Amino acid sequence: MSSFPSLLTARLRLDPVTPDDADDMVAVLGDDRMFEFTGGTLPSIEQLRHRYEQLTSGWSPDGQERWCNWVVRLRQRDVPVGVLQVTVVDDGTRASVAWEVGVTWQGRGIASEGSIAIVDWLIDAGVETIEAYVHPDHDASAGVAANAGLLLTDEVVDGERVWRRSP
Repeated sequence: MSSFPSLLTARLRLDPVTPDDADDMVAVLGDDRMFEFTGGTLPSIEQLRHRYEQLTSGWSPDGQERWCNWVVRLRQRDVPVGVLQVTVVDDGTRASVAWEVGVTWQGRGIASEGSIAIVDWLIDAGVETIEAYVHPDHDASAGVAANAGLLLTDEVVDGERVWRRSP
């Protein structure tokens, strides 16, 4: 898994994040409701561009984590609507997935469709265990995890429930 591709679904195009994506994504992510379950604050365009610059390296500074991050766009309109994130560890055998879809675009199955695509891509790449960490009160994200084939476990990490797909 030395690099990662763009991915296509029926309605979406997932493209690796670049610093230039910050211009569009600051508006997509620019709603306080995006942080209701995750905490944090609205990023400035400079903060988001800097974050995307770090992510484009594809690796954590210590080299222990492989980072794969995609901007989610509607294929027909070429409109950015969110971000999908994967962190791969343990020599490529385990990954965590996450999704962010702008408030305007929520409730349309976009996070599920994109998450299914990245989970399928991870399985094809030989990743054995795939996890998502979901706030216990975030029913929509729990639905996304279930739609992506992850199963709820009894585990809790930093207050979030662990969903997992294992061999």
